[in-house]
Amino acid sequence: MITYFNQEYVQVFYDDDKKLGKAVWNGFLNSEEFRAASNACLNAIEEYQLLYWLADNRKMKAIRQHDQEWFIQQIVPRLAKSSLRKMATLVSEDLFNQMAIESLELKANDLVGFNNYHFKSEAAALAWLAETASENSVQV
Repeated sequence: MITYFNQEYVQVFYDDDKKLGKAVWNGFLNSEEFRAASNACLNAIEEYQLLYWLADNRKMKAIRQHDQEWFIQQIVPRLAKSSLRKMATLVSEDLFNQMAIESLELKANDLVGFNNYHFKSEAAALAWLAETASENSVQV
């Protein structure tokens, strides 16, 4: 995978051949960091027309309420229009992050047209993302 964005709080990668992107989140992000990281992820998706995304949230901490609201207003509409077809999320060890992600997904679920499943294992998540293209048209 090629590095697209590299900061202490997130690393964003992509594989153009596999049309796969990945974000590895780390720790608590202030608003500026969260917004820069979210935009970097979406920019990679848009620039490389990525179909699959792995969000590695295992080390990510809580997301502030106002950042969640910003994400729903600014990122979700662009995400809904993007090329993305499947997203796998590696669940955070932090309960507050789990709750924030769950809240975001509830609000965004009707707006985005791709599958998003949670995993504890990166290998399982990657295997699911690599499954046949015929499943890509199924919406959750």
